[in-house]
Amino acid sequence: MPVALERFLSRTQLCVIVAPKTDKIEAVNKVSTARKLGVVARVAGQQAKRSRTLRALGQAVSTTARALGRVMHQLWLEVTGLVFLVMAASGGIALAHEFSKYQAGRTGLGRVAVATCFTLIFAWFGVSSFWRVRKKSKNS
Repeated sequence: MPVALERFLSRTQLCVIVAPKTDKIEAVNKVSTARKLGVVARVAGQQAKRSRTLRALGQAVSTTARALGRVMHQLWLEVTGLVFLVMAASGGIALAHEFSKYQAGRTGLGRVAVATCFTLIFAWFGVSSFWRVRKKSKNS
């Protein structure tokens, strides 16, 4: 076995490509995939800014999204206004029921006051929601 080891050592010493005193090259840092994707995205963005077609497409998407967002907000206000008005109507029915009990002397004035406040508050929420829709539609 020592003969084979000596033969191996003698070969490595004879086949030196780089001088033994030369500094070693440090390993190149590996760049993460996310960083590579970021560079690619930045370059693609710079190229897209130069393209008239892509700029026009971006403007079209932006305008469509803005209009859709406006319509969805209007729909949201109308639906919530309707829900509040339905709740106010149910509060009005409860108010009429409690008021008839109050007149018969079977309940106190506090229950009538709570039903009145509930009805008025939810009616205000519903009406103001529809006012906001009308105000926003006038502005656009």
